[in-house]
Amino acid sequence: MNHQPSTLNHAPAPRTITIRDRPFHWGQRTYLMGVLNVTPDSFSDGGLFDRPESALAQARHLIASGADILDIGGQSTRPGATEVPLDEERDRVVPIIQALRRDRGCNLPISVDTNRSQVAKAAIEAGADLVNDVSGGTADPEMLSVVSELKVPFVLMHMRGTPQTMQQLTDYGDLIGEISALFARQIASAIAAGIPRHQIILDPGIGFAKTYDHNLTLLRELCAFRSFGLPLLVGPSRKSFIGRILERSDPKQRVWGTAATCCAAIAAGADIIRVHDIPEMHDVCRVADAIYRP
Repeated sequence: MNHQPSTLNHAPAPRTITIRDRPFHWGQRTYLMGVLNVTPDSFSDGGLFDRPESALAQARHLIASGADILDIGGQSTRPGATEVPLDEERDRVVPIIQALRRDRGCNLPISVDTNRSQVAKAAIEAGADLVNDVSGGTADPEMLSVVSELKVPFVLMHMRGTPQTMQQLTDYGDLIGEISALFARQIASAIAAGIPRHQIILDPGIGFAKTYDHNLTLLRELCAFRSFGLPLLVGPSRKSFIGRILERSDPKQRVWGTAATCCAAIAAGADIIRVHDIPEMHDVCRVADAIYRP
């Protein structure tokens, strides 16, 4: 089956984007997005960094280890996660972003991981630089217009349903084709809302409304999404399909399985890898880049 999306509005975006005075040259090397969950219930690190002191210490560790972007989330999106009140999510992320911006050692771009426009707006006003929306702009009808007003990059991820329902919505006739169709619709909606095309980053959503086999297919066929001419973000870190392969129930024991998925993603053209284990994946990306980006 032909998975190539139509060419309408698919002219290649500029290959360089500047975020907080840092140039990102898509295609030249792999960039690392370090995960900082300030939540009590995330699947891998819930409760570890939900206090300001521990969150700041982890942020400094990620920066020192080679992260290019910090991704701060105040609401778990693991399968079955319960939605928290908007004020609670905002109150988790905004103080951490403010504290990081007061810290001289934190001059990296900061991403806010949220599907709520009000949280996105508060986070950007506090000092964040881009919005990472697991719903791809579908959960909050105001999200795309707010991102346009904020004039920041937008990570558009594929997901069906919500974290509570997504694993019951995994029936695809054509996995790559259906993800591509959603991307095409949401890219068009984002552009119509005023988001410049070159400010959009695509994420196929490994683990979000995907089965074990779907996740492996996405890694094998990631290059199909290159036809959009936009940077690709992949977030395989410590996920359950890796645990199934390795027979390891503890997410923290999936570091080298994550490394293998990162290599596969880089070989297929990923531009950003979203991971928890920055020191190890920094080395993985350097070697993979030497092989696949000569």
